[in-house]
Amino acid sequence: MLEAILRSRREEQEILLMTHIVIGYPSFDDSLRVVEAMVEAGVDVMELQIPFSEPIADGPVILHANQQSLAAGSSVDLCFEFGEAVSRRFDIPFLLMTYYNILFKHGIDAFAQRMADAGLAGAIVPDLPPEEADEYLAAMQKRDLAPIFIFSPNTSDARMGEIARVAKGLVYCVARKGVTGADTTFSEDLDAYLARCRAATDLPLALGFGVKDRADVDHLRGRVDLAVIGTQTIRVMDEQGVDGVKPFIEGLRGPA
Repeated sequence: MLEAILRSRREEQEILLMTHIVIGYPSFDDSLRVVEAMVEAGVDVMELQIPFSEPIADGPVILHANQQSLAAGSSVDLCFEFGEAVSRRFDIPFLLMTYYNILFKHGIDAFAQRMADAGLAGAIVPDLPPEEADEYLAAMQKRDLAPIFIFSPNTSDARMGEIARVAKGLVYCVARKGVTGADTTFSEDLDAYLARCRAATDLPLALGFGVKDRADVDHLRGRVDLAVIGTQTIRVMDEQGVDGVKPFIEGLRGPA
């Protein structure tokens, strides 16, 4: 389902935008306002991060947002309620992003069922490798949910092939090693890596980790299907408030 939606949207846009929020940061009301602003600005798909105490793939900006959301009383139940509310209200796919400990504690099959009941499209679990994901994959497949996996620059061609065999919806290509939020130089050197990603899978390719402005998005046109903007949106919100989010997102993509 997710793949079909993205392919349909790609027929209308040269590059799609995928954004990321930490649910409950700085509050649940503000999170809802941010989602609304992003949808109005033309975002095509959105990651909803369930806060976790040790988000190992995330840099200091998203780590802080996770900590603040948890300190304010965020819970898995509240995050599912939020996910269901936005998925029912807005006509774009929503993905959950979180870490395996939350799935394990909640119960993998129960977690997937709650995703399906909430109308969510898939999940990104960056610390769950595919060879340890049989139960997760079965639960997701049973409910037509997309398990989204990750390529990185140091992923071998053979490993990419293994990942591609179980991935659904899209493949998330990280632009560099490390955590979210650090500076990334988008240069022609990226092309060889993305060519390997494309050779490994026919799924839509999303690229994130360091996408921060219109120049970055423009550089990715024709190279990937989706540009992922995460940390920079939180920075904009921290500096300008929720009202700064919509113009920021609108400025990321325009006529080629």
